[in-house]
Amino acid sequence: MAMNGAQSLIHTLVDADVDVCFANPGTSEMHFVTALDDVPQIRGVLGLSEGVVTGAADGYGRMAGKPAATLLHLGPGLANGLANLHNARRANTPIVNIIGDHATYHKKFDAPLESDIEALAGSLNGWVRRSASAADVGADVAAAVAAAQDAPGRVATLILSADVSWGEGGVPATAVTPRAPRPVASDVVKAVAEVLRGDEPVALLVGGAACREAGLRALSRIAKATGAKPFAETFPARIERGAGLPNIERLGYLAEQVTYQLDGVRHVVVAGTRAPVSFFAYPGKASDLVPEGARVHTLAEAGDDVVAALEELADEVAADVEPDLAPAQRPELPTGDLTPQNWVQVIGALLPEGAIVSDEANTSGLLVPMATAGSPRHDVLTLTGGAIGQGIPVATGAAIAAPDRPVINLESDGSALYTIQALWTQARENLNVTTVVLNNRAYAILRLELQRVGAESSGPKARGLLDLSTPDLDFVRMAEGFGVPATRARTAEELADQFRRAVAEPGPHLIEAMVPPLL
Repeated sequence: MAMNGAQSLIHTLVDADVDVCFANPGTSEMHFVTALDDVPQIRGVLGLSEGVVTGAADGYGRMAGKPAATLLHLGPGLANGLANLHNARRANTPIVNIIGDHATYHKKFDAPLESDIEALAGSLNGWVRRSASAADVGADVAAAVAAAQDAPGRVATLILSADVSWGEGGVPATAVTPRAPRPVASDVVKAVAEVLRGDEPVALLVGGAACREAGLRALSRIAKATGAKPFAETFPARIERGAGLPNIERLGYLAEQVTYQLDGVRHVVVAGTRAPVSFFAYPGKASDLVPEGARVHTLAEAGDDVVAALEELADEVAADVEPDLAPAQRPELPTGDLTPQNWVQVIGALLPEGAIVSDEANTSGLLVPMATAGSPRHDVLTLTGGAIGQGIPVATGAAIAAPDRPVINLESDGSALYTIQALWTQARENLNVTTVVLNNRAYAILRLELQRVGAESSGPKARGLLDLSTPDLDFVRMAEGFGVPATRARTAEELADQFRRAVAEPGPHLIEAMVPPLL
């Protein structure tokens, strides 16, 4: 069958097991849009802004373990989606990022949307290629899918000029095998084992795939046998938690928290992540959070087989030791007005079995891990790159990747406003997502940071830039405008009743929880 470039692209995607495309297309991508009807195996999901598209692809990849495709319109479309692609880069999420461009012969005219797409895509430190002809598209797509899945995962961007898309001569290509995780040499494992057997205090910090069950069980065994302090990275892409799994503490967000957690440590062993650094620079404070004089030992880098390395290390130093597992234990349901302390108890008490939690609660959610440690087993997806506006789109993509699991989105008010259009996609696709927006009417984290950087001010201009009232935000009306049923909770009893009903009913729901600032 004769094909154009766009048709060969979609056939190649499907043959490589990429069967979801999150899209916000424009004129240059119309032949791709048309080709979607030729290949029923691929699902097109419309996002009303590019940040929704890229964030949803991130959430999908984290849960599916394989890439989704995105479809974005030229350089400005890519630029609009870059923040959540940044988060995906930090999460090592596999994404096949397809960017339409002007026809090759049209670019010389410098039309209004002309831009340097390669430069924008290059900022993601991933894989970038431009297809030269319709005949090249299939092989280029196969290479992109493989590149996205090269361990540990990355954003692979394919630029498709309009005339390459509509040009005849497209040929689907067979899938290419991605690069597998690298094995860790046994002498590296043995060297770390000797550090653990020594007399000096050790901290173990894990990330990436090590935050799943097998890695966490190995980490718990090692810590239990050696006395090392076990930690997960501050913002894991996906961490498994709950009753029956090791309850591993995450490294703190604030430098002061990390200093306390690593106090007295003389060796830091990292596996699947990097040694800790401060999220920001602060006057007179160190950026490197490894205790002064302590040594860093790398057991496994992000592209290594970190789980196998941890299991080998556990067999070396903890052969007969079983991991410590969190007991099934829920908080009691609280009563009274909502507070930063009691709303998390409601979630911990009612979190459903097998939930996927997209956590962008930020300052309002500091106590969530403690409240949910003994809840039924669940996954948590966190703000890996710090670019806010991730939570609602990531929840959207996760729900498409795992349609049989309830998705709970814990969302701060300020972050929600970046990509709240994702609620419309949830309604359109009838996704089982319960969003709890913590409305404290402020950028609370910035109030804290104002003090921590030494710029404390009580002036009206400074206060005004961190305030989300006057006018107050009404998330119930916003959600309903996007087609999502919504309610408002002011008490713990109201939140519990609304959360129960939202989780039990099919389709998306939003609860606006009126919670005062923690900070």
